[in-house]
Amino acid sequence: MWNSFFERIKGQLSDITYETWFSETKLLSLDDGVAKVLVPSHVHKKNLKENYIDLIEEKFAEVAGTIFKFEFFTEEELANEIVVNTDEIGIPLNNFETNLDSKYTFDNFVIGNSNKFAATSALAVAEQPGKMYNPLFIYGSSGLGKTHLMHAIGNYITQNNKKMKVLYIPCDKFVSDFVEICRKSANENNMEAIKQFKNKYREIDVLIIDDIHNLVGATSAQQEFFNTFNELYNNKKQIVISSDRSPEDIKKLEERLRTRFNWGLQIDILPPEFELRMNIINKKIEMQEMGTKFPEEVKEYIASNCVGDIRKLEGAITRVYAYATIMNGSDITLDLAVEALKDFFVQRIIAKNKIDQVIQLVSENYNISAEDLKSKKKTNNIAIPRQIAMYICRIYLEENLTKIGIEFGGKNHTTVMHAVDKIKKEILKDEALNNEIQKIINRIH
Repeated sequence: MWNSFFERIKGQLSDITYETWFSETKLLSLDDGVAKVLVPSHVHKKNLKENYIDLIEEKFAEVAGTIFKFEFFTEEELANEIVVNTDEIGIPLNNFETNLDSKYTFDNFVIGNSNKFAATSALAVAEQPGKMYNPLFIYGSSGLGKTHLMHAIGNYITQNNKKMKVLYIPCDKFVSDFVEICRKSANENNMEAIKQFKNKYREIDVLIIDDIHNLVGATSAQQEFFNTFNELYNNKKQIVISSDRSPEDIKKLEERLRTRFNWGLQIDILPPEFELRMNIINKKIEMQEMGTKFPEEVKEYIASNCVGDIRKLEGAITRVYAYATIMNGSDITLDLAVEALKDFFVQRIIAKNKIDQVIQLVSENYNISAEDLKSKKKTNNIAIPRQIAMYICRIYLEENLTKIGIEFGGKNHTTVMHAVDKIKKEILKDEALNNEIQKIINRIH
């Protein structure tokens, strides 16, 4: 009966709520209209009585066919034949305190070549927090899935390590919390506020802090975060950090902080390749459960124009659906999608991918196609321009080797490294080649 009750109540609760408050309960007896239930702790007892009793009685009545009143007991109470008054026991508001968004999980994170390493590393941290990679530093441009992965880590830990305290916090919130303490008058006794601040950020098992680059310019907050980091790290607590750039590139952040960020693992999330963008589009359409058919050519049109921002993909899908609805439920066609998105893609077309710009300029300079540069062809008239393009992307744009490889048709990062090293040597002895490369670089300006 209790298992049947579980099946019914699961549909009314989030996964984390069910796992936290219900999964470890056990029905002990049904007698004289009273259902006795064993719970793990007094906190469970209090929370179930005060916040879920109506739902429990309703759903159990559907199973039993009659209404029962519920009483909750811990093992301690049963063993000693006592009943503890839970009125004074506080209930930790897990969902609120963690600040985690339950919709972001590893299950719905779409994986491709550009983010596979990031997703795998994040899961490894979630499975063994504080042991695998500490700190885990995730960086990349906006809209690539950093925040999704951070919430996924937190949600996985809270579901599988119920005793662990997890806190997700944007960096701006950390700074504002710290500033609030500093604003108090020097004459005012703010020791209690300081204690609460330190408990919030240090008496936890996992700290997930988003957009750490926002610490730049907040000198005092940097000092406090440095102390918080040390406290957590020394106690083997997991730290997960995100930024829009690598630790080395956050130049105005204190050196000692950047050094600590390098103690663990740094992973960059790269812009999604075309295949991954298509998979994300399919996943978004599936999640929206729209009845209208979404043709493959429309998906390809969106994937081709939304290069560097996953959120933009979702926005484009929503816009096409909305436009079709406004047009009296018209079928979604390529022409309709182009019309619906004609203003939506303007910024993306103007702000082209920098690597793509280099590919276009080099292909024009050597009178070959961009597709040839991305192909596996090894003839000199293609291989040398390809190596030059890779060299410019690495040395002038300072792009990541893996990202360059992906943009050049999925080449291995060692192939890119070989190309860069070869051109470095060639320009030392070939002045004409050096001048030609400089002309291409000048055109990028």
